[in-house]
Amino acid sequence: MAERVQQPPAKRLCCRPGYNATCRQGQRAAWAPCGGSAATQGESSKAQSPESLLDIAARKVAEKWPFQRVEERFERIPEPVQRRIVYWSFPRSEREICMYSSFNTGGEEIASSGESGDDTRLPFRRGIGLLESGCVDNVLQVGFHLSGTVREPATSSEPELVCNVSVSFDRCKITAVTCSCGNKDIFYCAHVVALSLYRVRKPEQVKLRLPISETLFQMNRDQLQKFVQYLITVHHTEVLPTAQKLADEILSQNSEINQVHGAPDPTAGASVDDENCWHLDEEQVQEQVKLFLSQGGYHGSGKQLNLLFSKVREMLKMRDSNGARMLTLITEQFMGDPRLVLWRQQGTTMTDKYRQLWDELGALWMCIVLNPHCKPEQKGFWLRQLRRWNGVDVCPLEDGNHGSELTNLTNALPQGPPGNPDSLTRPHRTVFTRAIEACDLHWQDPHLQHIITEDHYANYCYHDNLDSSLFDARGWPLWHEHVPTACARVDALRSHGYPKEALRLAIAIVNTLRRQQQKQLEFFRTHKKELLHKGVTSVTNMEGWVGHPLDPIGTLFSTLMETGQSSEDVLLDFSGSLGSSRRTEHPAFPAQRFLEEEESFVSLAVETALIGLGQQRVMPDGLYAQEKVCRNEEQLLAKLQEVALDDSLVKIFRKQAVFLLEAGPYSGLGELLYRESVPMHTFAKYLFTSLLPHDAELAYKIALRAMRLPVLESTAPSGDLSRPHHIVSVVPNRYPRWFTLSHIETQQCELASTMLTAAKGDARKLQTVLESIQKNIHSSSHIFKLAQDAFKIATLMDSLPDITLLKVSLELGLQVMRMTLSTLNWRRREMVRWLVTCATEVGVFALDSIMQSWFTLFTPTEATSVVASTVMSNSTIVRLHLDCHQQENLANSARTLALQCAMKDPQNCALSALTLCEKDHIAFETAYQIVLDAATTGMNYTQLFTIARYMEHRGYPMRAYKLATLAMTHLNLSYNQDTHPAINDVLWACALSHSLGKNELAAVIPLVVKSVKCATVLSDILRRCTLTTPGMVALHSRRNSGKLMSLDKAPLRQLLDATIGAYINTTHSRLTHISPRHYSEFIEFLSKARETFLMAHDGHIQFTQFIDNLKQIYKGKKKLMMLVRERFG
Repeated sequence: MAERVQQPPAKRLCCRPGYNATCRQGQRAAWAPCGGSAATQGESSKAQSPESLLDIAARKVAEKWPFQRVEERFERIPEPVQRRIVYWSFPRSEREICMYSSFNTGGEEIASSGESGDDTRLPFRRGIGLLESGCVDNVLQVGFHLSGTVREPATSSEPELVCNVSVSFDRCKITAVTCSCGNKDIFYCAHVVALSLYRVRKPEQVKLRLPISETLFQMNRDQLQKFVQYLITVHHTEVLPTAQKLADEILSQNSEINQVHGAPDPTAGASVDDENCWHLDEEQVQEQVKLFLSQGGYHGSGKQLNLLFSKVREMLKMRDSNGARMLTLITEQFMGDPRLVLWRQQGTTMTDKYRQLWDELGALWMCIVLNPHCKPEQKGFWLRQLRRWNGVDVCPLEDGNHGSELTNLTNALPQGPPGNPDSLTRPHRTVFTRAIEACDLHWQDPHLQHIITEDHYANYCYHDNLDSSLFDARGWPLWHEHVPTACARVDALRSHGYPKEALRLAIAIVNTLRRQQQKQLEFFRTHKKELLHKGVTSVTNMEGWVGHPLDPIGTLFSTLMETGQSSEDVLLDFSGSLGSSRRTEHPAFPAQRFLEEEESFVSLAVETALIGLGQQRVMPDGLYAQEKVCRNEEQLLAKLQEVALDDSLVKIFRKQAVFLLEAGPYSGLGELLYRESVPMHTFAKYLFTSLLPHDAELAYKIALRAMRLPVLESTAPSGDLSRPHHIVSVVPNRYPRWFTLSHIETQQCELASTMLTAAKGDARKLQTVLESIQKNIHSSSHIFKLAQDAFKIATLMDSLPDITLLKVSLELGLQVMRMTLSTLNWRRREMVRWLVTCATEVGVFALDSIMQSWFTLFTPTEATSVVASTVMSNSTIVRLHLDCHQQENLANSARTLALQCAMKDPQNCALSALTLCEKDHIAFETAYQIVLDAATTGMNYTQLFTIARYMEHRGYPMRAYKLATLAMTHLNLSYNQDTHPAINDVLWACALSHSLGKNELAAVIPLVVKSVKCATVLSDILRRCTLTTPGMVALHSRRNSGKLMSLDKAPLRQLLDATIGAYINTTHSRLTHISPRHYSEFIEFLSKARETFLMAHDGHIQFTQFIDNLKQIYKGKKKLMMLVRERFG
């Protein structure tokens, strides 16, 4: 807390007797120890003697009455009475001082004995340390003002610091603090804490004076003048200017100071008009919140803001009016956050953590306006304030995205009309809308008052009228109200320090929920055939309790769990209850009489959570609202998992599981499921693991029922759209936008994986789980994950493989193959390899099966390159421990598969088929024939050249030659493609033909001339053909003559003419768009051309004519032609 060095001016004016009837008589002693000697003795012997009537009366007056009211009420107040009132006016509890000097709650601070970690740095802890170290001196209480000095010991980095501290107080609350340390913070500094605790713990050591005005009344003129002059002398540098100014005003008859009776006294206590509240530095609260918001969630600012919200709740629990004050200051800063305008302009959403802060803000305002002791004028002030914030354009919406279509908060009674047309067209709802609506709620209902104030409120004759909503068949009270609203009342009672009342109402609400659940079950059993015939077309609850902005189930659960886990706290006599409760002679909490036999608050809390989590509810619109549903469910389940299951809780689990399975459209696990209902996968996984050791059949029923995900079904169920009057209809044909669908599918997958793991070794259950997975899971990646999980579980290192689970894994893998066969999936190759591995583990029959039905599982390329190749590998044969006969059968299946794939996709599978069929002559010939058949139409030159090279490598040169000539017919190389990747294949084909003999070369050259127009490639082929004789390097037995082939005769003459023609055409093409930087390159090109020309018998003449022709045609390119003449004449 930022402490001001200057004490604020006193509000009260005190005067001498005679000015008016309210002035006091001035017979006062100079001073006495705090409380007087007699009182001090009484204090020290308090344990031996009863408290005096004076002290009892003075303490009550000091707590409730402003001192001015006391003075006005009595003409003369005896001095002992004044002293005891002043004495008892200082706070007597350390809890509030702790609350205003640390983020931690007072109870935790006082009860904690350790001083480790950050606790030692908290002002409250530091203040205790200063007090216990004897650093507090010169403590003086003058009226309602406490002052003293606190010495901060020197450290290695800081010198000793002596702080002057003063504290004003009124009606047991500190109303103002000042400290010379200059501390700037929301909370009191350690020096204020040390001085305050000194007064609380050592009141007998504090010198006590009556207010300074009382002392001044006793002085005559000479004494007053001496007093003033001594005061000025001691502090002349500070007060002399002020003293002179006051003297001038007093001596002026018309001055304002002379128009008022009396003079201010900062020690005289509060006036009647003063608000009685603890000191809160509003400026520092605003500055700190603004700072935290400006940091945008970094540097722990989000945590600091949550701590501030916790501080507000702590203040509310202490019934401190500063709770609402502080929240107002926080809200103003939140509304002024410049990011709100920026996000609105940019159309972006706020961060998730920041959004949660707004949610907490709205929830706190709900608690404040539902204060059961709130005055109407105060509630009216808050309502105006909330409406002002609600009307701001940038005020965040409740669902985080757009307007909600939920019914009004105060639409409480379920028997009312379900379809309120106004509720569907109402404007958008902000985070403050619910608090605004809550301002219409009140606590005057007689039945409600009886519930929260009476421990024995029951009607045991009520079984004669079971249709009424006030009591159940046992005579226990019920409370029928919109469930989130009713739970908001519970939260408000808890927040404002009424734990007993909150517990009573919570129990009534839970009993109401249980009765409602029973009635829903009975209704569905009665109308089951009719409802099942109509089909699933509507949902019973548009507004779910889990993920709701008011968190009703979380509130009930926390209220009951806190009571169950710390029953000793509940037994305390909480002051200020809403009404007079009857005292009970039972040692247990009185509300336990509304629990079943063997039932506890913990079991009731668990049952409440199960009811809420199992409720069938529609998935809300918008990303934030949907994420909140998931987050709230996970938080609630995390709390449930902390509860150890005993026999009584297992009974509740069984009971609720049966309810959930049989409650039809009211349960998310019932037979009737609306398409857009929130899925139950996460909840069912918790139920499954909890029930499995105790009731496996029931656990599997729950989990298998929860596997449904109808939102992904391709066809919506048909049926009658009519519904009973109590079911809210929704638009059935709107396609939902589920932003959390990926997370939901992951949870569905985890539920299935959990069941697979548990069902290991049980063939029947495994088959049932497999069927459920195949029916309900629609994501190939998730099914693949399940297949992998099942495979890992089935092949654990420390046990023999579980063949049944392996078959389940294989079946899931086959489903994935079928699902992804015609779609693009980047993991497809991994999936195929894994499936072959899985089939290998299952056995040879599985491998044979997938090869027999390959066309439904794999592409031809996958089947040959991965499946068949893996099957025929040595590692697979070794793994399967096959004999020769089995190996041959498996190889035959693989070769059959390869041939089928080659026929279906020869371009990609022919080479693989040839490779796989190498050891089987008939199969190999068949594969070769498939290639020949497809060569003319279905294959390109690259594929044919590749297979041709393979044939040469395998020792079939004539087949290679045949395929090479077929490839040449598909090839076309233009004049400028001198770096084409097929050039090497052309050169290889010509070399192969040349090696086979003159006839083969003669046959291939016309194909080359027709396909290749690139001069450099043709000249390269020509030279290679003239270097050796045809057939000399052949790999077969046929040999040709050793004469070199003549360039003047066919077939080389044709090749030479084509090469010369290609050079001529290329030259003209290049000269059309040539630039000077390419001149030297062009000259080199002509040099290569001359070498080819000269290979002809009249080549020199042809080349000369060619050059002369160039000079004539391109004479405009003077520089180039000059270079041509220099090189070629």
